[in-house]
Amino acid sequence: MAGEEGCIVQKEGPVVLKMAGSLMVTCSCGALGLWKAAQWKEHLGMLEQLRKMLVLLKGEILYAHAPLGEAFGHVGRKSEGVLARLFLGVEERIGRQQGELFFVIWREEVERHKKDMLLSERELEELIAFGEHLGYLDLEMQEHTIALYLEQLDLGIRFYREHEGEQRRLYTSLGIMGGLFLSIMMC
Repeated sequence: MAGEEGCIVQKEGPVVLKMAGSLMVTCSCGALGLWKAAQWKEHLGMLEQLRKMLVLLKGEILYAHAPLGEAFGHVGRKSEGVLARLFLGVEERIGRQQGELFFVIWREEVERHKKDMLLSERELEELIAFGEHLGYLDLEMQEHTIALYLEQLDLGIRFYREHEGEQRRLYTSLGIMGGLFLSIMMC
């Protein structure tokens, strides 16, 4: 009888390990789904912050008549995060006055900070293109450039807001269901 009990314990050990492993895989995949859902929300927040900063930049340029470097600095100090660092980096490079074109400064600063921004490749290209027309035009053309880019941002923000709930549910569900599928496949 003692031998039979030992066999039962030995058979239950691998089952417990498999169940623990399955639970860990399911929880890990579920957490991955929750992380992706949170990234969707952070992406929307990044677009909204960029929009707010551009509205402030427009005010600095058009109404306060601040020079471009100063305008970027004022907006950067009123904000935080990677976008604030981007704007402050532009201000600092313009302040050095090394004869660089604004577009070159803007593109290099965006490239330097792009890994920290939660923007898609298309959004990064649009952000870089925004700087192409900003530094050397008159006030009216700068206003039109900012207004055009704000319209593009508004479209992106509207898309992310409209699809936020469904995408977050989708990522969460796929994470959990993927974890369950992997658990079943492991057994």
